[in-house]
Amino acid sequence: MINIRQVMTPRSDLVTLPPTAELTEASKLMTERRIRHIPILDEEGSLMGIVSHRDLLAARGATDAKTDGRSSGLRVSDIMTAPVKYVDPRLGVRDAALSLRSLGIGCLAVMRDGILEGLVTDSDFVAVAINLLEQIEEGEPTGSI
Repeated sequence: MINIRQVMTPRSDLVTLPPTAELTEASKLMTERRIRHIPILDEEGSLMGIVSHRDLLAARGATDAKTDGRSSGLRVSDIMTAPVKYVDPRLGVRDAALSLRSLGIGCLAVMRDGILEGLVTDSDFVAVAINLLEQIEEGEPTGSI
């Protein structure tokens, strides 16, 4: 069985922000790093929430409608999703994918004993699917009789 730890992005590779960061900083990081989820950590490094690209788009739309496109000074803590849905790193990939789909969200925190170990996203599951499809295709006959 493949577990989440094998496909997740480990904490050491995650881009994180404090709750006081402004939305413009989160948006800039997402664009530069080509990511769609940023964990929000408190001063002790504990997970407080997650800001997704969808959260930023929704906040931008609401802000633009109220302020004629001017920055509102919103912080990530104003729009982050909390509490965060999470899975144990020992959970199987299939079970985690089913959880992601049933919840209708784009990522799950990977937590063990209350400590953030990483994130697993819908993109990670697509990568697993591509890998499996390639393995299947390699095993198929290539010619006709």
